[in-house]
Amino acid sequence: MPDYLSSAALEALERRLRNSRRLNVVLAAVCVFLLIVALAGGGSRHLTGSAPAPAPSGTASATGTANATGSASATGATASRTTTADSLARRDPADRMALGPADAPVVMVEYADLRCPYCALFTQQTLPALLSEYVDTGKVRYEFRDLAFFGDQSVDGAVALHAAADQGRFREYLTTLYGAAPDHGHPDLPKERLLDFARTAGVPDLAAFETALGSADLRAAVTTATEQAQDLGVTSVPFFVVGDRVLSGAQPADAFRELLDDALAKAGGTR
Repeated sequence: MPDYLSSAALEALERRLRNSRRLNVVLAAVCVFLLIVALAGGGSRHLTGSAPAPAPSGTASATGTANATGSASATGATASRTTTADSLARRDPADRMALGPADAPVVMVEYADLRCPYCALFTQQTLPALLSEYVDTGKVRYEFRDLAFFGDQSVDGAVALHAAADQGRFREYLTTLYGAAPDHGHPDLPKERLLDFARTAGVPDLAAFETALGSADLRAAVTTATEQAQDLGVTSVPFFVVGDRVLSGAQPADAFRELLDDALAKAGGTR
């Protein structure tokens, strides 16, 4: 499995992102129109003390974006999945696989495999500077996504990262695991090594961590996340989405700075 996408593939996916965003703007406009019609026909029924029903998951909103499921139930149509970072972003304050404020102006989503050498290179050489300059200053939120490409041990590693994150050691475990990566090839990640990483990363309850390594729910979550990423057209790691632009591979820090600065400018600058 290649670790980089060709420039032609990147351009094709970026076009897909932009087209998806345009489609969701149209769907949002239709939803707003139908809402106005419904309110006009139904009078003030919501003013009698009952709260409006929450919007169904995945419906296009009045802001012109939709979440990752991309369905527009108000019209009965189904849109293609939205793959801009705005729609992929969870912005969930309880998300343990994310760093930075949930309300940061920009979200950077990374798809990665725990056995990927280029993912390790990015985490070792580039991510620290981006966290210091953008995430720790509140400008950008970083959200990690599973993409287990390289066999069962990739899934094992992802499960271990989730288990560490559940104990508040996402960043430490990610850094520890990738810091031990070999110069070439894909590392072996047997159970004992995953436990050693947990000790080094300061995971407080090692017994609970070891139990979580056998969790069928965590394994299913990793498998589902991988399938969702592949459905979006992500075919290499590491892979990044910022706004409607994408970047593939362990690029220099300046390539990410250009991407993030552009997104921040479009978002109205820093907070």
